[in-house]
Amino acid sequence: MIEIDGAFYRISKPGFEMLITRQEGSAPETADEADATITLSDGTRRYATFMTLGVVNKIMDRWRDTGECLSGRYFWLSDLVVIREPGFDSMIAAVQDLIATGEIDDACGVLPPFDEEAMDQ
Repeated sequence: MIEIDGAFYRISKPGFEMLITRQEGSAPETADEADATITLSDGTRRYATFMTLGVVNKIMDRWRDTGECLSGRYFWLSDLVVIREPGFDSMIAAVQDLIATGEIDDACGVLPPFDEEAMDQ
């Protein structure tokens, strides 16, 4: 289930919940990049950036002109999960597989526990 929660999309699935920042001009069906906080059923929080190969290509092409990363000769991003097809469905499927295989521990960085009291202040 995908719900709008303020500045985020909230995706609830068995075993995890994912918050994705809402971006103007990007819809759940066509999003080709997104930053996400993933909360597992045990309360562990992880972070991921999702991108299609097309987005990575565009960035590297831009860097060719700006000179970044040896003029676009390489690309790196921590916590990156590359998806073949755009859309939240691809992102959800990737998270489900990462959890099922245990690879989420290596692929997605750990975030500190959510502190509701800090949010209230």
